[in-house]
Amino acid sequence: MNKRFLLTCVSAMFTLWASSQEVITVVEDSGKTEVFDMPEGMLVSEEELMKDYTNSTNLTEGVDNSRTLSYSDSILVSRLSRIPTTIEMPLNDVTRKFIDTYSTRMRGSVSVMLGAANFYNPIFEEALERYGLPLELKYLPVIESALRPSATSHAGAAGLWQFMITTGKRYGLEVNTLVDERRDPVKSSDAAARYLRDLYDMFGDWGLAIAAYNCGEGGIQKAIARSGNQEGADFWTVYNRLPRETRGYVPAFIAATYIMNYYCEHGITPREATLPMESDTVVVQREVNFSQIASKCNVTVDELRAINPQYRKDVIPADYVLRLPAGAVEEFLLKEDSIYGVNPANSMALTGTRRAITDDVEAAQPVETQARQTTSRYTSRNTRSTRSRSRSRSRQTSQSVSVKSGDTLSAIAKRNGTTVAKIRQLNGIKGDVIRPGQKVRVK
Repeated sequence: MNKRFLLTCVSAMFTLWASSQEVITVVEDSGKTEVFDMPEGMLVSEEELMKDYTNSTNLTEGVDNSRTLSYSDSILVSRLSRIPTTIEMPLNDVTRKFIDTYSTRMRGSVSVMLGAANFYNPIFEEALERYGLPLELKYLPVIESALRPSATSHAGAAGLWQFMITTGKRYGLEVNTLVDERRDPVKSSDAAARYLRDLYDMFGDWGLAIAAYNCGEGGIQKAIARSGNQEGADFWTVYNRLPRETRGYVPAFIAATYIMNYYCEHGITPREATLPMESDTVVVQREVNFSQIASKCNVTVDELRAINPQYRKDVIPADYVLRLPAGAVEEFLLKEDSIYGVNPANSMALTGTRRAITDDVEAAQPVETQARQTTSRYTSRNTRSTRSRSRSRSRQTSQSVSVKSGDTLSAIAKRNGTTVAKIRQLNGIKGDVIRPGQKVRVK
């Protein structure tokens, strides 16, 4: 009697644990049962997605997505084969189960993500194109974060691409008490593209590269070593040697790629997206908080948080970039003294030269509208340097610099006390394209 009672309790506890972990269970034809952890981006409800400020402000109300359509394996195989990509997209029991999950109980979430993709896909595509990567990798943030810059995982990964702190810093993303560039859509997308490029160069297979994005390079190297298949290894040949979460990660990516392309065939209606606010940027000269800016620039704190997700405490340190709705930039510059709490009669830093807005375009800054690129404006700051004397002397004597990976014309100009327009003039550059290792004159 006691044994039976104990077994009943254990069974109930296991059932409760499985439901709380949000797993996918696959029963193969052989009768074998396999359980997969769902990526955290698949655990976010439609209601939770609509709490995001950008979604709630720019997406229309939901529509009836209750009509569920199902298809045979042969039709799914045909559709996957028609997706123009170099990434292998096989259909098997596992990928089928993930596709069924997206096309049934996650229909509402898919509808929201299809609308949000209008804001973020252009950013992702520009970063992936910059490094020559398959554009279908833009669907990784679907399973990682459900397209939410504010997303944070239970393990501490953050942002659209869910970078851990160590990996983010390795790829140039600043993380400190006030700033978390893992949440910056532009910078994190560039870092993710470089990381994925390096993973593919390491393993030579996109399935393994995507799996390594989930569990790290070491996890994949161990799986390859344990499989005994050092040459020609791919995701499916080392599948049984991978952690449970990673075994489901690539199938989830394939399913996300499928549903974001064939949602219509499953009766899912995307939420329509209106144009997000166009925005410009300025470099703040003193530490300032969002409430100071909001009180003077006819903008809300929520709006500032939405377009500046990298600032963790609503505080922007001195010499950092602030993004504002396009119409608020001029107001910020006109009221800059009072925003900082500075008496203009005693401020030597706030000069007319420093206030001039140039048409400098940051090379890595992508579109922020649904279907067209817009030009980002950066404020040129030419009259102030807070660097040490030795660095100032170095700037005065330096005539050229070497472009680093991830550099933009705007970043180079800021580091060297010049403007993008001047760099273009000195180097005969008409656009914004620069390459790592390229020598660029700055003076």
